[in-house]
Amino acid sequence: MAVRSRMFLGFAVLMASPGAYAQTDEDLIKSAESAAPAAVSAGATVYAMDASGQMRTVREGANGWWCMPDSPATPGPDPMCGDANSMEWAMAWIGKAEPPAGKVGFMYMLAGGTDASNTDPYATAPADGNNWIETGPHVMVVNAGSQMAGYPESASPDTSVPYVMWPGTPYAHLMIPVQ
Repeated sequence: MAVRSRMFLGFAVLMASPGAYAQTDEDLIKSAESAAPAAVSAGATVYAMDASGQMRTVREGANGWWCMPDSPATPGPDPMCGDANSMEWAMAWIGKAEPPAGKVGFMYMLAGGTDASNTDPYATAPADGNNWIETGPHVMVVNAGSQMAGYPESASPDTSVPYVMWPGTPYAHLMIPVQ
């Protein structure tokens, strides 16, 4: 999977300065597995960014799920796991392309998520008008389209209840907090 010099995946800045990913594979796997229940993460493929900005496979999986470790370049924890459809959605987002039609995806971020703009899918830091929010442990339903009707779409949502992140964009998705 090719990676741009500065990219996003699951609301996390994954690109770090060279050397930021100088962790052992064991550390990367442990971090990645913290994103989802063991029944999912233990059999998932684990990907991590190397110092040159390229994605590498740390561990091959066999259950159809993928996980990524926390990014040391971000201020908070942001390991994540997802299904194949969520990876297609994320790659569309990264490439600023239209998400794949009819492919609803599911992602876990049980360790929490790095704070992000609730309205700008490409914001990298708080700024006037980009509605920066804090998120705790959550799961996401991506590429759900009209199935999100009725959930709050506020620019400044109550993050303790389900809400739509990035409403009005092709990357709108349902955020569901978990305890």
